[in-house]
Amino acid sequence: MRRRMRARRLGAAALPLVLVAAAFPLPAAADPAPPAAPSALTKSVQDTGSPADHGATANWVIGYDDHASATGAAAITDVVGAGQSYRSGSLHAPPGWTPSWSTDGSTFTGTEPASGVTAVRATNPRSGPDATSLSGSLTPPVQAVTTATGGDGFTPLLNRTPDGTLQAWNIYHHVNTVNQKLVCTDVGTGQRCPGGPWPKPLNTAPGPLGNGNTGDIASTLTPQYVRNPAAPAQVYYPALTATSVGVGCLDLAAAANCGYWPLTATGGSPSAVNSIAGLVESGGNLYGVVSTGAVVCWTMATKSACGGQPYAPIVPPSNNQPGNTLAHIYGSMTVVAGKVFASSSVPGVGRPALGCFDPATATACTGWAASKPTGPPGNYTYNAYTFFSTAGAPVGACSTTSGATDVTTCFALDGSALPAPPIAAALPAGVWVFNPEVVTDPAGHLRSYLAIWNGGFAGAALCHDWTTGAACAGLTGPITHPGAAGGNTRDYGYTYDPPTGCLIGLGDAGVLFSMDPATGATPCVRSGGQVTLKPGDFSCDGGTGHVQGYTAARLTGITPSNVDFAASRVTVVDQSGTVVPTPGFAPDGSVDLTGVSAAAHPSITVTTSLVLTSAADFGGGNQPQLIVGYAGDAPQLCFSTTIAADCAVSSVANTATGTDTTGAFTSNTVTLPVAPGAACTPKVTVQKEICVPATASKCGPGGVGPWAKQAPVGLLGLLNATAYWRITVTNQGPVAITAGQVVDSVEPSCQTGPFTLAAGASKQVYCSTYALLSLFPITNRAKAGYVPVNVPPATPPTYTEWSSATACSLLCILQ
Repeated sequence: MRRRMRARRLGAAALPLVLVAAAFPLPAAADPAPPAAPSALTKSVQDTGSPADHGATANWVIGYDDHASATGAAAITDVVGAGQSYRSGSLHAPPGWTPSWSTDGSTFTGTEPASGVTAVRATNPRSGPDATSLSGSLTPPVQAVTTATGGDGFTPLLNRTPDGTLQAWNIYHHVNTVNQKLVCTDVGTGQRCPGGPWPKPLNTAPGPLGNGNTGDIASTLTPQYVRNPAAPAQVYYPALTATSVGVGCLDLAAAANCGYWPLTATGGSPSAVNSIAGLVESGGNLYGVVSTGAVVCWTMATKSACGGQPYAPIVPPSNNQPGNTLAHIYGSMTVVAGKVFASSSVPGVGRPALGCFDPATATACTGWAASKPTGPPGNYTYNAYTFFSTAGAPVGACSTTSGATDVTTCFALDGSALPAPPIAAALPAGVWVFNPEVVTDPAGHLRSYLAIWNGGFAGAALCHDWTTGAACAGLTGPITHPGAAGGNTRDYGYTYDPPTGCLIGLGDAGVLFSMDPATGATPCVRSGGQVTLKPGDFSCDGGTGHVQGYTAARLTGITPSNVDFAASRVTVVDQSGTVVPTPGFAPDGSVDLTGVSAAAHPSITVTTSLVLTSAADFGGGNQPQLIVGYAGDAPQLCFSTTIAADCAVSSVANTATGTDTTGAFTSNTVTLPVAPGAACTPKVTVQKEICVPATASKCGPGGVGPWAKQAPVGLLGLLNATAYWRITVTNQGPVAITAGQVVDSVEPSCQTGPFTLAAGASKQVYCSTYALLSLFPITNRAKAGYVPVNVPPATPPTYTEWSSATACSLLCILQ
């Protein structure tokens, strides 16, 4: 059905079916199926009118109608035609296709050159059999043999590439400015990401990641990260340079630094800024706490420091001795109902404390004029985390402190005490606790997974269920990870991956591992994928009616019996993040999306979280996929060119070529006429002459003449005579003319046309007048009418000035 609708919209003619006779007759049932017709490209041009003007923009549209029956690589190439130049930034490739550019027509690059583009291309490694779909790789279970990140990594930063590959990025914590500290790992393979060598430095200047010990940003002790809501692959992190603390930016998708914004200078006396804790987000602002206990603030929308910051301290200083730059802050931050909480401590010195900052007043929260102690003198902390009610509402903050006795203390927003989560309150002495990852389980329970180590633990997680106010069901004790590095993981933290439903962990051992949040098992034997489909992005001609509706999401390359679909989940959200109700998995792993309105939900994101009964479908070259599709017209590739101002350009043309699993194919050629503008008005002249000798052999086409503007006296003085005329029409340029005609005031035989005349060319017309005895001279005048090439229909002709020649009688003597 989709192909019939598509052909009708594009006006594509059905391709002929060619049958080849077999050597011997066979029964009809045994006849081989005819080969599939090649895929087709349909070329058009928009927004120019016809003819177009010199200097106008031509918008070229290429529709790709796939006839492929197998998935494979496809490419569409278009060479910029003569008489036009590529307009920078104009190439639009459909989703799933990678654009590239060439300056020589043969070598293509994924980065658009500044100028000189002569050809464009788009490629898709997984095109067909239906081009109106997008696919993403299903993430393999994290390898049972865990992967070392190469350093003392902190909480993983997850990034899913357009092809579905799950990456785990990490920044080594408490590393000085110049040293390498950034690593990217492919979670599915356990290998380093492309673009190595890894690790790489962090830098304040935007641009691609460098190599070697060339950084100028140091990392903090317990960093916290905030995603840019406008570009989730961009991560804001707490950064420390030689002269300031501030906000650093890392672009995971581009593998690049994306800026640094200082918030306050380092140093000072008697209380010095040596480092920064945080960052957390509230109301579009990022907040941190510096060594003096003061609050710093940065606005994401404007990428600038908040007015009036740094604000007054809300917690005791942490390692604020002058001259001790890079000294660690022992503490962390969390946000509760818009209020910013921070913890602070120094090992063995003073009492750890928790403070609250109100962004609305830029001062301490009501009830928090002074910070509140969270443990006995000498204890210290690495964490501050949110306390949730049984209904899942954030109502307070907690901090677990370590020392001779581990103590967990929680406070409500108004400063009153709250009960500590039992599983954290029961920890033995010397256990270090780090910030939790908060996850909603399939039953709707809100859970916090706290990372711990030391004090007898080589690495473990604590799971607290806020809905029940108790340890998570089935996970009542510390969850160790014997399947990862023998359990020696020394956990720092976890990041939840919704498509797989797994927690990805990292710790002091530098070992990347996965944990099943439901069972605590390592590795997490789950898979998942995520595809965002916006059908409107497949078209670029500005037209309507290209999309009929969504079709289905389906799994390919995976055996249904290897998935527990009853325990697996599929979620569909639209462009606003609203969940769209859809059926669950069918037994074959497909999900019916025909009930989702493309008009009401012009973009959807489909996320599948698969509980596997076997990981046998992964590996050995097999890469299962999640595919999401829609019904509609052929996808389009678009780009624009500028038509040359050269008057010699009278038309431009473009033809596209393509290849896919059906073979090679070529589009129709579109030729666009170009009308001459004011600067391209042709200059046409007419010269009327008479032949001096009245002899036909000398006065016809190619005759030697001679020719003059006036014939000798007496030419018409005989009883009868013939005047021979020559009319020369010359097009001095700069463009050709059409509809040329010669108009003669005396002799009808001299009139001729229509004719065309190229720039720089001439045309001669020969004619004659037979005259009886005439006492008077005959003066003959001629002019030419013409139309420049490619002007709009019904354009009136332009006429030259008259040109005359005279045949003299006897009376010429008297003149």
